[in-house]
Amino acid sequence: QIQFKILRGHSDTVSSCHFCFEDTKILSCSYDRTVKLWDVEKGFPIQVFEEHSAPVSECSLTPDDRRVVTSSYDNTVKAWDMETGKILWTVEHESIVTSCNISCDGRYVVSGSEKENTIYVFDAVSATVVAHIQGHHKSTITRCCFDPDNRRVASVSYDKTIKLWDMITRSTSISINEGHSNAISDCCFTSDGHYLCTASWDKSLKIWDIKTEEFQCHEPVSLNEGHEGSVSSCFFSQDASLVVSGGYDKTIAIWDTDAGYKKLSLKGHWDWVTDVAISKNKKWVLSASKDSTLRLWNIEKMDHIPSVTETGKARGSKIAQCEECEKPFLCLQRSDSETISKCVFCRLSS
Repeated sequence: QIQFKILRGHSDTVSSCHFCFEDTKILSCSYDRTVKLWDVEKGFPIQVFEEHSAPVSECSLTPDDRRVVTSSYDNTVKAWDMETGKILWTVEHESIVTSCNISCDGRYVVSGSEKENTIYVFDAVSATVVAHIQGHHKSTITRCCFDPDNRRVASVSYDKTIKLWDMITRSTSISINEGHSNAISDCCFTSDGHYLCTASWDKSLKIWDIKTEEFQCHEPVSLNEGHEGSVSSCFFSQDASLVVSGGYDKTIAIWDTDAGYKKLSLKGHWDWVTDVAISKNKKWVLSASKDSTLRLWNIEKMDHIPSVTETGKARGSKIAQCEECEKPFLCLQRSDSETISKCVFCRLSS
């Protein structure tokens, strides 16, 4: 009932994927040491970047889609000109680079290095190191990214901790120890930077209020029972109404964030799902996999699928208006007959 398209072109694990150029193109990178730009309509690569000598762990784009930053197990981070495909600069690290991200204003790049679990921040144009944070985590950094305000860098690790490092104070502003009961594999911000979602090998995702730091006195919202194994990746929709996650069970889960439950599970990959993304218009979900493919899933009519409709009815849900922010959300009736009157984000903040 969900139409999908398989994108074949990589010869090894696809490690990272993104929509770009107003959802008309896809950027992906792979353990086959290449980075590819795909045409969504045609379904095949239109540009290939080939300069890394080892698996590419992650790729990131500037907001104007003019430059690409990549990290690799060859101990480097590279910046590329999207139009010409030429390398603008290369930054050498002392060990493999597990993650990279470019700030939303395009000014800075952050990377996570395995040696001493270090975070590097450097100028996106000159490649000059701005910050070098050694021992930021106690184990391998799995993901690092800027918040939408370009002020904080979030990072997660095998050590089960979540850290936010402040670009202005040059210090760790938030440290959540034992954020999960197992390694944390990924993290992503809502577009307003108010909330952070984390994905873990403990089979769950958690949504944290990191703007007002309500997590210190209130538990985060937990998204459970979506995957049979470790969760590898997570991604918020532009309006934060959905979270998409990928897992080692070869599936993609689509979550309703307001109601906090799984709406739909997408199955088809033959191996681990390594990364996920969702288009700005929420029409397409993109997934990358260890099976060397990407898949494009059309979820435009997802809410008309009987199983999705029945799940909503079974949970006693209805569309209601949040009494605090006044936005519509999917309201669930509790077993004790108490109706939830606030959306998940307002509940997190109260």
